[in-house]
Amino acid sequence: MPAARFPALLVALLALPTAAAAAAPVATAAALVAAVRDGAEGATIEVAAGTFELDAPLEPKAGMTLKGAGIDKTTITHAAGWKPPTKTLPDPEMTTKGMDTTAYLIRLKDKAAGVTISDLTLRGPQLHGAVFGWENKDLHLHHLRITETLWAGVRTFGMKGAKIHDCEFIDAGGRWERGAPGVKGGITGGAIFAIWMADSEISDNTFTRTRQAKEHEFYGVKVRQGKRCRVHHNTIEVNFSIEFPFENDEDVEIDHNVCTGTVSIPKHAGGPVPKSGRTFHVHHNWFKDSYAIEFVRNGVEIDHNLFDFDPAKDHGNLVSGFGSAAAKGPASFHNNLVSNPGRGVIWVNEVFDNLVVRNNHVIARTTATPRKEGLFGFNPKCDFKTIVIKDNVIECVDTPRPLLRAKESYGAVGENNALTNVADADKFENKKTDRPAGLEAPLKFACGARGAFTVDGWKAGPTAK
Repeated sequence: MPAARFPALLVALLALPTAAAAAAPVATAAALVAAVRDGAEGATIEVAAGTFELDAPLEPKAGMTLKGAGIDKTTITHAAGWKPPTKTLPDPEMTTKGMDTTAYLIRLKDKAAGVTISDLTLRGPQLHGAVFGWENKDLHLHHLRITETLWAGVRTFGMKGAKIHDCEFIDAGGRWERGAPGVKGGITGGAIFAIWMADSEISDNTFTRTRQAKEHEFYGVKVRQGKRCRVHHNTIEVNFSIEFPFENDEDVEIDHNVCTGTVSIPKHAGGPVPKSGRTFHVHHNWFKDSYAIEFVRNGVEIDHNLFDFDPAKDHGNLVSGFGSAAAKGPASFHNNLVSNPGRGVIWVNEVFDNLVVRNNHVIARTTATPRKEGLFGFNPKCDFKTIVIKDNVIECVDTPRPLLRAKESYGAVGENNALTNVADADKFENKKTDRPAGLEAPLKFACGARGAFTVDGWKAGPTAK
């Protein structure tokens, strides 16, 4: 190539558009709508700082990325005239029939895979929710603030391979009116409400409720069937922190969360146990409400948690089961610290067999009521040969309390428990061994969104900077 032509050719090449050259951020609502509507699959759409008012949902295609200038800079909300009726709420949960899937700021194209939404605020005080999706694989939601939605923040069906992390959910549900004005909806909506979720991860999110009235309650994470999912390092400050009700769940890990409300995992007759042997593994969480875990479920392991309850709020049993169908188990409750159980540690109304309670340390101080019932309540028809209580340290401070609530429960297998001020210690078989009682190792871990809190034995609080 002649040397004289090279500079001109270089200039021409530099002038050509390249894949790396990003389009300017869209700066108006009309431009945003057009960019999503007309953009190709896989396109990246950057949204400038500002407030963008929509009158219909955005519908991202497969592979699209919708990226704002930051949570505190870019807000997508609705125009004043877009106000879907609430007559379809509560939505039917397990089907879209009778559901308004267009009452969301963002309605992903059905089965569109690989969509990413990040770095912006989604605000929907008049809308049912912020994001709706049907069978969207590899959905990635991060660094979002989802606030003031009527029913749910993120509402999905058939979500697989999703990652939802570093998001803030504020009043994301529980605000709709049912029927006559002033009659508020219940708590059945969820900040993240997923049906048939698999191989997904929900982490480092915060869930808060600034409206304290009962009609503004909602679930943090609600999933109707989860398989191979992990919910971890979240700070969930709502009345029902996590719920996986009814369906056949398997290999769900709930860990390193701060839960001010209940984790609910009930299933009629406990449900089937998968090949892995585990439905739920609940570990290394800081629980702060005495109604901590709603049962029953077979194949559950609950371990290495701090259950840290206010003695003035003694309304719940730590583990509660309210059903009537017998469950075969198994379940294990071990290496937990329990401070100030309210009504008790475990109360299960239905028959539940194959339960092991071991290596826990329980301190029961006098509660406000004060509670005086036994710390463990089992159905008299349980097969007590399969219920084992061993190697625990159980202390009742000031007010003596029985270990068990029904005489049939004394048929349980008891061994090597260190009991202090336990009223029925002489009635319970408790053969001593040379094994140490209590936790097998000290309990210390970080929990909550981005490890904001640390549990160190009985103490828990903000992580030192």
